[in-house]
Amino acid sequence: MILNKQFKIKLLLATLIMVITSCSISYKFNGSSIDYTKTKTISFENFANRSVGFVYGPMEGMFNSELQDIYVQQTRLKQLKRNGDLQLSGEITNYDAINKGVGSDGYSNMAELRMTVNVRFVNNSNHTEDFEKTFSASREYDSSQPLSSVQDELVKQMVKEIVDQVFNATVANW
Repeated sequence: MILNKQFKIKLLLATLIMVITSCSISYKFNGSSIDYTKTKTISFENFANRSVGFVYGPMEGMFNSELQDIYVQQTRLKQLKRNGDLQLSGEITNYDAINKGVGSDGYSNMAELRMTVNVRFVNNSNHTEDFEKTFSASREYDSSQPLSSVQDELVKQMVKEIVDQVFNATVANW
């Protein structure tokens, strides 16, 4: 009788362990949905600043660094110099400022800084996901401030917004 009871307890424990280990739920909190069995690498070409508007020297480097950083930090993809399973290339096509509002004195009181990036994405594991799209962001600022005093912060914000858009369009499938 005691052996029968011990056998039932061991059987129950073994069944419980099998159920716990065989059922797993996977959550990804970074928003990426990558099949790592098919997609292991990513490569980036330098996004050159080909804007015909304003020229802001640090913008190209800021964009390229931020773009690569988001994939390194939020995915398990290995970065290659070329021929990755995922490939990103493109260029910064526009960077300019426009007047947004005119005050009672007839002068501009609000301006908008805009940035546009053209992105080409190739997914060598699934070419139906390939695309070429334009992503843009803008920020308003008080035009009584010189652009040089707000430009660094506004460009950082726009770069982050565009990089998030690119990440979501390529690997988050949102």
